[in-house]
This record gives sequence, structure tokens and C-alpha cells, in this order.
Amino acid sequence: MKRKFSLVLLAVLLILLGWYLFMKPNDYLITFKANTFPGAINQIVKSWNKRMGASSLSLEQNGLLHLKQQLQFNDTIVRYDWEIIPLTDSTSKVKVRIKDLKHSFQNKIMIPFTNTVLERRSKRNLINFNKLLNDHIQKFKVNIAGEDELKSTFCAYLTIRSVQSEKAYSMIRDFPFLSGFVKQHDLQTNGNPFVEVVDWNMENDSIVYNFCYPIVQSDSLPQNDEIKYRDFKGVKGLKAIYNGNYMTSDRAWYKLLDHAKANGLELENNPIEVFRNNPSLGGNELEWVAEIYMPLKERDE
Repeated sequence: MKRKFSLVLLAVLLILLGWYLFMKPNDYLITFKANTFPGAINQIVKSWNKRMGASSLSLEQNGLLHLKQQLQFNDTIVRYDWEIIPLTDSTSKVKVRIKDLKHSFQNKIMIPFTNTVLERRSKRNLINFNKLLNDHIQKFKVNIAGEDELKSTFCAYLTIRSVQSEKAYSMIRDFPFLSGFVKQHDLQTNGNPFVEVVDWNMENDSIVYNFCYPIVQSDSLPQNDEIKYRDFKGVKGLKAIYNGNYMTSDRAWYKLLDHAKANGLELENNPIEVFRNNPSLGGNELEWVAEIYMPLKERDE
């Protein structure tokens, strides 16, 4: 009986060893908790990847919660598989599964017995990532205000193609042109500038949006090849108040989607941002305010 038990135990150990050496998809795992929601983490992974510069070979996204990154260190290519797990509306768990694509077998043998280069480098990299993430978390706030209505208005607007991370730069670039046109032709303003996103590709972060300047409609409007006019019909949507630099106001988009999912609401992924402050005047960025709306899907009668 003892001999049979020993043979079974040996077989189990050999199976586990074989799985560990030849089938386990990663060499090393780092897990940590983040005091923010998944969308913010997703965007900081992408920002950190850019900071890695020439070391970064690629970054692929498979849904908001999974990213696959390849980094090169000397002659070594390392893959980071990121998994973001929402815990509450303001906390997440992050798992980073790390594999050395050229020396995986050696690492799996050495890791249980010594502190390998892969472990040391990975810990250092993830500490740097955590510093970047925690610094970012301190620079913005998002509060869900509930369902609300954004009133209709008439506006002069520019249509702009960009990516999320460059939205604010595009606005800064084009605002003098748009506002200068309004002032040059003595058009009467009728509210705060706003951005209406008409297309949002969440996989590659590309966006198309109308940068709108509300004005009072008149019978005779000056014409321009780039600036157009339209009636903005208004929307009923889920609203958030964003405080922080407008460069990262898209963090509120993800917070709204998370809230809607948790509360059984269906939204159109076409956020609208109304800006209450002029960033060129400076000041404490946490006192800047933007109202963010995500339109509710119309219910079938």
C-alpha cells in the first residue's frame, strides 16, 4: 500500500514539475492592489509603455482589462501580460505575468533557488510603474453625479481626429482658431466650449470629435472651409464631475462605463465633455471642472 501511495505521489510530482517547466505560461508573477478603477490603470500602462522608449517592442490590448507588452533588455525579450481585476468602484487588483521568451526554461529552474535578473528587473520596473500610477491618481478626481440632461444649443465647431492622450493638445492647438473666428465676426457666445465624441475606438484609443463653441444662431453666419455650424440636440445621460488636467479627462469616461455596468444602465460610447475652466489661466488643476456626459441608450417603447 505504501509503495502504491509513493508511486502515485511521485507521478503527481512529476506531472506538476512537467507543467511548471514546460506548460506554465509565465516565469514570474507580480500582483498588487491599485486604488483606482481599471480604465485609469489601462491608460497608465500605455503611458508607461511609451516611457520605456526603445525598450518597448509592442503593446497589444485585448479588451480593457488585458494588455500584452513586449520589452527588450539587451538580447532578452520579455513579455508582460497585464490583467486588471476590478474589486470595488475605486480599487483594482493588477496581475502581471512575466516571461523571458529566450530564457524561460532557465528562469523556471533558477527562480525557486536564487534571485534572478528577471526578478530584480521586473520588481524594479513595476515599482517605477506604481510610482507613476500613484502620482497620477493624486492628480484627478471623478465623482458620479447621476442621470442628467445636457440642453440643446447651436454651435460653431471643428471636427478633429486624434487619440485620447492627445485630445487636450489638439484642443489647445485649435481653440485660438475657433475662438478667434467667433470674436472676429462678433458672434455672440452662448455657453462653455465642449467636446462631442462621435467615434471612440477603445482598442486603439482613437477618437473623432466635434470641438464645439456655443453661439447664438443668426440669419447671416460667416463661412469658413474648416469651421461648420450645427444644432446640438442635447442628450440625456449619465453625468460625472471631473476635476483635474483636461489632458486626462477621459478617465471619467471609463468611470461612467463602470458605474453603468454595475447599475444595469446601457450607454452610448460617445462621451461629451463641457469645460468650465480656461486651462490657459493656470491655477490648481484639481480645481478645474469638466462635466462629462455619457448618453443613455434610447429605450424601445
